[in-house]
Amino acid sequence: MYEKILLPVDLNEESSWVKALPTALTLCRTFGASLHVVTVLPDYHMPLVGSYFPSDFAEKAHEALSQAQHRFIQEHVPDDVKVQSVIVDGSPWEAIVKAAKKLQVDLIVMASHNKRKFADYVLGPNAEHVVHHSKMSVMIVR
Repeated sequence: MYEKILLPVDLNEESSWVKALPTALTLCRTFGASLHVVTVLPDYHMPLVGSYFPSDFAEKAHEALSQAQHRFIQEHVPDDVKVQSVIVDGSPWEAIVKAAKKLQVDLIVMASHNKRKFADYVLGPNAEHVVHHSKMSVMIVR
């Protein structure tokens, strides 16, 4: 049923993966699917934002994030699951939707964050946007 499963992970926020990862791993094992771990790097190239950072900041941030993501995968994804590390730039929900389309995944498995205002307790702002804008199936794990 599934060949490629995308799992968005915020490496600074355990709640973004602690419940969603086991679900994604079970689905990968059940269907023989590959897991695509996606981490979003904020866009530092915007003129207003970029002017406050050194010129090589984005490259250094990307490299540091890549190393952190590979450590995360080594620590949390078992060897029997085929996994790909993916880093994308931009706003979280837009980058997740674009990555899912580019990778041609069958399913996005993601956690619902609920740290903000009351309305976000229902789903979470990024999860809600991914659900509404994605063309493929999305599983929200609470």
